[in-house]
Amino acid sequence: MCSAGLQPGIFLFSIADSGIRCLNRFPAGEIAATVIECLAIVADNNPPRESPAPVAGAAAASGPGLARALGLFDTTMVVMGGIVGAGIFINPYVVAREVHRPAEILTAWALGGMIALAGAFVYAELAARLPEVGGQYAYLREAYKPGVAFLYGWALLLVVQTGGMAAVAVTFARYVRELVPMGLSDAALAALALAVLTVINCLGVRAGSTVQSALMVLKILAIAALVGCGWLLTRHAAPAAAAPPIPPLAAVAAFAAAMAPVMFSYGGYQTANFIAGEVRRPEVTLPRGLVLGVLGVMALYLGVNLVSLRALGAAGLAAATAPASAVMRMALGSRGAEIIAFGIAISALGFLSQSMLTAPRVYYAMARDGVFFRAVGWLDPRSRVPVVAIVLQGIWAAVIAVSGRYEQILNYMISIDLLFMGLTATCLFRERFRHGRETARFRVPGHPWTTLGYIVASWLVVAGTIAYDPVHAGIGFAILFAGVPVYWLWRRRQSPREEG
Repeated sequence: MCSAGLQPGIFLFSIADSGIRCLNRFPAGEIAATVIECLAIVADNNPPRESPAPVAGAAAASGPGLARALGLFDTTMVVMGGIVGAGIFINPYVVAREVHRPAEILTAWALGGMIALAGAFVYAELAARLPEVGGQYAYLREAYKPGVAFLYGWALLLVVQTGGMAAVAVTFARYVRELVPMGLSDAALAALALAVLTVINCLGVRAGSTVQSALMVLKILAIAALVGCGWLLTRHAAPAAAAPPIPPLAAVAAFAAAMAPVMFSYGGYQTANFIAGEVRRPEVTLPRGLVLGVLGVMALYLGVNLVSLRALGAAGLAAATAPASAVMRMALGSRGAEIIAFGIAISALGFLSQSMLTAPRVYYAMARDGVFFRAVGWLDPRSRVPVVAIVLQGIWAAVIAVSGRYEQILNYMISIDLLFMGLTATCLFRERFRHGRETARFRVPGHPWTTLGYIVASWLVVAGTIAYDPVHAGIGFAILFAGVPVYWLWRRRQSPREEG
């Protein structure tokens, strides 16, 4: 609060309000108005009082609820932390192998960012309408049947979240062992990292969020160092020969193939909604954090690709399987490669920290709804976090990491994850039909077209993944639908207990 008695957020809101009214007169102005509104509130630092969060479902027991301890900064860092992992240091070369011109490469990353922003808008309105713990799980439960929500949580625990965590944990271990030789294997170090983060998050949401935010700030610094050193300390790559023209259909297919790793790199923002029960004023804070977080990641990703193209050129980027290391080696020699290896390790650890903070709230919500083990819905009375759910996820991710099956699981999870992201976006149509568009504090700009575009983009990638790798996609869907009899048996088990 300012000493003069005027909050800077109120002052910015008054400026933004006039601009928003003007922008809304134009067809494209609604999106710009939404972005301006979200940026204007950053200076509003007057936090509301904390209050216990309601638990999910009708089966909530008496006792302390989740602690609403997270504000706008924490939420924005969670959004960015869910997106930015180790992939941005590697994936640019995958995109450059598919599309060979700098303009096409940058267009793919910009388009991916716009699709992610459209998704963030959708999840922002869902968060404003249903600020409940569990995020996607809660939206699917309310819009469709509880069984659909159960299948999402089932896939999340078995493969989507834990498989991704296992792969990232092993990536962290490999880079750490390159920097600091030690007697531990990759799998053992990965399991140790997961164990440490599990313990930290069991201490409370504030402890987990503080660690996650600190790691996210270090990630931003690492990417800023890459962009700054690459821009200032490397020369422009020699111009390459013009790429030969290709047929239009082949060009479209190549661009679609390039979009798959881009979409994967931009995924993860939706996991911030899992912790709605621990965010202050979630119906306001989550929408703002989602939009600001995705915009911040777009800036980071475009910066990495710009500097990689400047230093390596399109052909050099396509040939460099570790482009970030190549750029830093050009800028600072072997010391630069060590610096970026440290940055990748920190980025991987930060993603693990974010995953440990967010996803267990889904399993907790499932248990509170009576469709998962009752113990998973237990809150520690002192830390007010779902300790059993956190430990369960940490153990299962460590098992996958030690087993060495994480690479196969990664192939299973992509199509399932994007399938549910698109399906969750359809929940917005049901919510608006039931309750009208005026009941939410935040509304998706350009709806229904932007929402439909996001759904179509998500499901097109699913279709492309199935066509490209039908075997692994089929295994993923088999794992998903194996949850149907499990849910049926669980409901049968619960019915006699409810009747008694």
